[in-house]
Amino acid sequence: QVQLVESGGGSVQAGGSLRLSCAGPARTISTSAMAWFRQAPGKEREFVAAITWNGDRIVYADSVKGRFTIARKHASASVSLQMNSLRPEDTAVYYCAAEARSWPDEYNYWGQGTQVTVSS
Repeated sequence: QVQLVESGGGSVQAGGSLRLSCAGPARTISTSAMAWFRQAPGKEREFVAAITWNGDRIVYADSVKGRFTIARKHASASVSLQMNSLRPEDTAVYYCAAEARSWPDEYNYWGQGTQVTVSS
């Protein structure tokens, strides 16, 4: 079983920034496509961003393009999500995912999630 741990969530005002991080087994992080998803209250989980194992392909949801940046650090076996210009509609639990079953939006392993709350 692969354990992924998200960190960096919190509360911020609209227009602010947060940086999420996902850590896990080095073998999994370094060789797998990784992604971020989110789920707002009463809504289905939605895709946010994904990055291939070597970073040569990155995909973003239209709703976050130009505001969010996904990146990976092989040295620390982690993947980050830099979130700028946050909006109230970005409020959700954010989940890290690893090992794509179907690129870019189906994955085998999931973290427990970290809450992001954006106030207006």
